[in-house]
Amino acid sequence: MSTHLTQTKPKMASFKNLPREAPALVFAAPSFAAITAVSVTLLLFFVTFSSRAPPTLPPVIFNPQLVISFYDSSAIPSFSVPQSDTLDSTENGEDVIQAERNGDVQSCVDLFDGMWVLDDSLPSYLPGSCPFIDAAFDCHTNGRRDANYTKLRWQPKGCTIPRMNGRKMLEFLRGKRLAFVGDSLNRNMWESLVCMLRNSLTKKSTVFEASGRREFKAESFYSFIFTEYNCSIEFFRSPFLVQQWEIQDSSGRYRETLRLDKVDNSSEKYRDADIIVFNSGHWWTHEKTSKGLNYYQEGDTVHPQMSSEEAYRKALTTWAQWIDANIDPDRTQVIFRGYSWTHYSGGQWNSGGSCDGEIQPITDERHLAHYPALISILDSILLEMKTPVLYLNVTRMTDYRKDGHPSVYRYPEKERRHNVVQDCSHWCLPGVPDSWNELLYAMLLQRLGSEIRSVQSE
Repeated sequence: MSTHLTQTKPKMASFKNLPREAPALVFAAPSFAAITAVSVTLLLFFVTFSSRAPPTLPPVIFNPQLVISFYDSSAIPSFSVPQSDTLDSTENGEDVIQAERNGDVQSCVDLFDGMWVLDDSLPSYLPGSCPFIDAAFDCHTNGRRDANYTKLRWQPKGCTIPRMNGRKMLEFLRGKRLAFVGDSLNRNMWESLVCMLRNSLTKKSTVFEASGRREFKAESFYSFIFTEYNCSIEFFRSPFLVQQWEIQDSSGRYRETLRLDKVDNSSEKYRDADIIVFNSGHWWTHEKTSKGLNYYQEGDTVHPQMSSEEAYRKALTTWAQWIDANIDPDRTQVIFRGYSWTHYSGGQWNSGGSCDGEIQPITDERHLAHYPALISILDSILLEMKTPVLYLNVTRMTDYRKDGHPSVYRYPEKERRHNVVQDCSHWCLPGVPDSWNELLYAMLLQRLGSEIRSVQSE
């Protein structure tokens, strides 16, 4: 039987330093007037995975109702991109180099079907140089001395994406808010983008966290301000996207539940952002969610048991309905970043799992893992939405990168002897999340190409 409650109250996140509106700046909504309204039916392209992997998801999901225009790829501005002589020999070298010089991102059918290649021009910022990286992600400062994990670039098959130009990206973001909403893997990506953009500036002191914090775990909201561009790059902690709750049982004690029918209470703070990057998935594999015993709540009913897959579907449906009802697609571009792979060997994070000693990525596709059911659930939810959502499908590209996790280098050397728990979920910075942001840049070029071109030509 389901449990019926007599009292409920939300488990409130800490927003004591969160401004009621945006940060104390004037943010202008993005102009989408440059996008010609031509109705098109977009075909979904599928990637052929290895024999061990299940059918793939479409790399970028555009809602069938989306109205966009196609652009002449010759109009894309040229990008000055450092060249590498280590491109995979299976590619046509001249074509790749020409595409890279031209930034011909419009020719990319599938940004997420590709391979990792060495690029000596990487990383985008020197290890240990960015003061806004959490200590647990700062592998170099914590003693990791191999550098190959910082010099791998994602290379889509058949095209080459332009390297992110930080100043052009900031010019596009002028007067805007870009918000990351999700779990600590999105915080990983958020810190990466802040460091990449900061590194493009001469006056790095013009970048600061709005409340002056230098540690980014304790609170539920953070915002980096780029004062020269009157823009903010924000992070909202919301690992489930729906609301963590507390109920009072018959003995008067409060215990935690997850409200599958209510979006997180931070949603009113980010709903007017110009670009929102969501994610949720990592926490749905934890013990509490996977067991699902007296944890999932809808209305006043706590379900005695529910599978994590069913709960995930309900939660994402709630999120999708909120997006469709509250987000203006003419103002806000919604992006969903997919599941980021973990590489624990010999156990899980709390049972002796490890990944230390891994210094090379997987190169044999037969060693890639099967996709979890959560991914097909996400796919089906996104396809049903009215609001166009760009799908940043990082799942397969991260499956290769068993070498990119902090592992024991989540701690400084003096602390490692006392801490045996390794981190094979998050990513070292600089590292893999930098490539996510390069792909984010490429997706925005594809989706908002005419607007970005007009910014870059000024």
